[in-house]
Amino acid sequence: MRKSLSYALAAAVLLGAVATPSAQANNAWSPYHWARTSNPFTLKTVDSVTSGWDSYLDTAISDWSASSVLNLTKEAGLTGSTDRRRCKPEVGKMRVCNYTYGNNGWLGLAQIWVSGSHITQGTSKMNDTYFNTSTYNTTGWKSLVMCQEPGHVLGLGHQDEDFNNPPIVPHTCMDYFVPGTNEVVHPNQHDYDMLAQIYAHLDTTTTVGAAVPGNGRHLGVDMSEPGSWGKVVREAASGKNSLYERDLGGGHKVFTFVIWAE
Repeated sequence: MRKSLSYALAAAVLLGAVATPSAQANNAWSPYHWARTSNPFTLKTVDSVTSGWDSYLDTAISDWSASSVLNLTKEAGLTGSTDRRRCKPEVGKMRVCNYTYGNNGWLGLAQIWVSGSHITQGTSKMNDTYFNTSTYNTTGWKSLVMCQEPGHVLGLGHQDEDFNNPPIVPHTCMDYFVPGTNEVVHPNQHDYDMLAQIYAHLDTTTTVGAAVPGNGRHLGVDMSEPGSWGKVVREAASGKNSLYERDLGGGHKVFTFVIWAE
């Protein structure tokens, strides 16, 4: 990701020129996807955010549910400080949390557990240590990160990872750029088209809402700390690491997408 006013693995919206076709060609981050036997499938999104984040989460749920292949539905989750800090994943669901995770460098995280080629659970975390500052306490940054992290959990990568490039038009939260202060960032049609490609085939089993043996191997590990993320898989144009992989054994892995703060 680029780093101007911040280094982020989220991206969003500003005014600008059209991105090159190659930047938009394919933004599936891997072959990983949620297993399901029919489309559209419904993924429960566990709400573990405080009231200041509720509207951003609602917008993200509505935006991603506009896809032709999936729907997100909100489910009430624990919102106590200990629960939000841990942000424990739930098998077959996506949990979204905010907390003052500390001055550890990251603004937002998306963490995705996989078994074989299938996503089995995921979390999206917003670091209020930075969002409580004047730089990031804006509609633009909050909507960008809240939109992008669930996008990763669904199987999407970024359309562009260089903040020095002009923003993609139409704007998308899966681009790297500095959003306008009052801008509300959404997916664009290319993101929806990519989701349709990712989920074009059907599976014979499902990981949506289903228990998968081996997912408990991460328990007891503080997944908010960089030392727990494993090896670096990808580096952004800024030179900062943007994707990590931790092997849990037995065909189980956890991937961490990172949005770095300035």
